[in-house]
Amino acid sequence: MSVRTQSSEEPAEAVHRAGFACFVGRPNAGKSTLTNALVGQKVAITSNRPQTTRHTVRGIVHREDAQLILVDTPGLHKPRTLLGERLNDVVRTTWAEVDVIGFCLPANEKLGPGDRFIAKELAGIKKTPKVAIVTKTDLVESKTLAEQLIAVDQLGKELGITWAEIVPVSATANQQVDLLADLLTPLLPEGPTLYPEGDLTDEPEQVMVAELIREAALEGVRDELPHSIAVVVEEMLPREDRPADKPLLDIHANVYIERPSQKGIIIGPKGKRLKDVGIKSRKQIEALLGTPVFLDLHVKVAKDWQRDPKQLRRLGF
Repeated sequence: MSVRTQSSEEPAEAVHRAGFACFVGRPNAGKSTLTNALVGQKVAITSNRPQTTRHTVRGIVHREDAQLILVDTPGLHKPRTLLGERLNDVVRTTWAEVDVIGFCLPANEKLGPGDRFIAKELAGIKKTPKVAIVTKTDLVESKTLAEQLIAVDQLGKELGITWAEIVPVSATANQQVDLLADLLTPLLPEGPTLYPEGDLTDEPEQVMVAELIREAALEGVRDELPHSIAVVVEEMLPREDRPADKPLLDIHANVYIERPSQKGIIIGPKGKRLKDVGIKSRKQIEALLGTPVFLDLHVKVAKDWQRDPKQLRRLGF
């Protein structure tokens, strides 16, 4: 029997680790919600519509023994458009560059072809440790959860993936979120912190503002719209001639859709919907930037932008 002892001459120095983890999973598997729960502040947009994250948002978890940088990739899916293909390329590039991959599988849905599609891709990435994370555990009873954990274990065996861990979590009920951070930490390489203590994300502010507007615009919209919305923040400028204790930030942003017929959906009767989007996102933006904001929103049509390489570039993809 081995007993771990330390030599009395010199105290063992605590090892500090720092590295990148990314959560993968099909759209709506709970990746962004989990990122937010781990970081403890809203950094990735969460929406109950699939396919809402388009940027690699890095949330940063600061711990005494480690710094865990979370890279949130778009959900991997079988692409139907040029945008879809670009999103999938982003995912694969990210997987190759991180220190650990967390595969998110919702507890409340049986494993399906989408999960298998991703697991097969993961099986091809040999070196990176993989943690299976069963999300949304607050939505199921313990019997269903147990069955899902067994199914995930089975899936790994079938495809030759050795899970470093299989962890059930609920980000919304904050169950086992800290445990997940504890289990991801040892899988990171040893090293000093990579980001300053106060940083929670390295997303440029304009991108985060655009994402918050897009999240508000997606809420309660009919199903045909989600993929067709892009938001570009044209400018963010402090209002001139304001007293120092009453600053105001002017933000001008355009909400782009693909067809003129979608304009009415976004704007709503007598402009009510767009106004609601403005009010909701402004609150979130003010919380993010810590300053009062004047938000000027315009809806514009960028015809079939998802299929047009030139427009994709202009809208930041």
